[in-house]
Amino acid sequence: DDTFARRRSAGADTAHADPALPGAAGAATALADRPRPRVVVLGSGWGANALLSQLNGEQFDVTVVSPRSYFLFTPMLAGAALGTLEPRSIIEPIRTCLPRHSQYFEAQATAIDPEARVISCQTVTPDADECTRFDVQYDVCVVAVGAAPNTFGVPGVREHCLFLKQVSDAMRFRERLSDALERASLPGLSDARLREMLTFVVIGAGPTGVELCGELRDYVAQDVARLYGRLLPHVRIVLLEASDKVLGAFDVDMQQAALCRLRAGGAGVRVDVRTSAGVSEVRAKTIVLSDDEVLPYGVAVWAAGIGTLDFVRETASAIPAQAEYAGTSRGRLAVDPWLRVLGAPGLLSLGDCAHVVAGDLPATAQVASQAGTFLGRLLNDGYVLDTDDAAPPLPAGAPGTSTLRSLLRGPLKGVAPPFRFLNLGILAYVGGSEALVQVDVGGQGAKLKNAGRVGFALWRSVYLSKQYGVRNRMLVAVDWFKARLFGRDISRL
Repeated sequence: DDTFARRRSAGADTAHADPALPGAAGAATALADRPRPRVVVLGSGWGANALLSQLNGEQFDVTVVSPRSYFLFTPMLAGAALGTLEPRSIIEPIRTCLPRHSQYFEAQATAIDPEARVISCQTVTPDADECTRFDVQYDVCVVAVGAAPNTFGVPGVREHCLFLKQVSDAMRFRERLSDALERASLPGLSDARLREMLTFVVIGAGPTGVELCGELRDYVAQDVARLYGRLLPHVRIVLLEASDKVLGAFDVDMQQAALCRLRAGGAGVRVDVRTSAGVSEVRAKTIVLSDDEVLPYGVAVWAAGIGTLDFVRETASAIPAQAEYAGTSRGRLAVDPWLRVLGAPGLLSLGDCAHVVAGDLPATAQVASQAGTFLGRLLNDGYVLDTDDAAPPLPAGAPGTSTLRSLLRGPLKGVAPPFRFLNLGILAYVGGSEALVQVDVGGQGAKLKNAGRVGFALWRSVYLSKQYGVRNRMLVAVDWFKARLFGRDISRL
């Protein structure tokens, strides 16, 4: 199938037309009418945003399909949930991220036909009568839809727990927290009942769970103590983890540092961290642990991992070649080192919905962002990704033949390099203006580590610098200043 190559050739001709030459205006107009390759991006998360930031709008017709009309800086959702930040400070409308000659559809993809190269979509609306279904054709489709919370089949999780994946989840947590505090302020409640109502349980001690506990501890120590002083002795924060450690991506010494700081009880508030504490069932007001202990709670948040979206699972199952990798991909799309979906030419995937068969990668924003940047550069350079070759070739005359990246590859400059993840470090906030930082240095096993105030300064600096643009950096900085000066606001509107 040489459709993609023909469209790219037309786009290249358009780019090189010189309107200053005699007759060039008419020729440029004719060339401009030729279609550019159609690149469809499914999703608006880290991978999709990084890809869009790289794509050359003069070379492609780009279409983005996503039910979420903005990019969300997910690592700071915990701060948004506790009022340290305002949600709009950490989002950027996806339309401002689009390259030229692009369009955005607020819809969700429901199916992909790799043979016909057609994506079935439907609009996102609470009114089923207004739901619109339509198809989008593509030459190249990039699936970057992310993942969903994984409940591991535990009964009652979806019915009774909150999650922390979207802005709506953060706002829902704010409302439930405020509601719990206001109801506990009513007269006539026993101490036992107050303790039950003000027990906040976080299930899962990964970065999301730990940072939420850190932010929650700060809120209780600084704002509950000021606004609900009578309730402070009854507030309890519990962190449950099924494995025997917290923050599994960190080294053992950093895991122990996190445990010490969470349990230290800074400002009179400590986190009850329980490892090897699996959850068997979640009920309306109690959680049943794996050792049959029954834990009463007021608000529970499930942060125990991610799972595959039904759309991704169904897409993978519809591609016969994916069956070979079903055991390791766990429903995700199996891709080669160049992020091409195996068995589906023209279909690419990255981020949490992709499984690299050469070696699985962590499901982090850092991986997705680097993969999106990598894929955007391959497309811009003109590598033929619509092929089953061992490595995507670079045709003669393609834009990438003259780039420094290609020249530095020497004898391998005619083929695309595989994707390689560069671990730039991991961070986690643990509350009390302390954070963990672990950065690989030099590639020889040496690491820069810090747990404390210096780590907190680095954590804030990195998160501030990684915001989408100057607008977001200014908003986040102002939010931090307001929270420090006036306290957090989780009022229900």
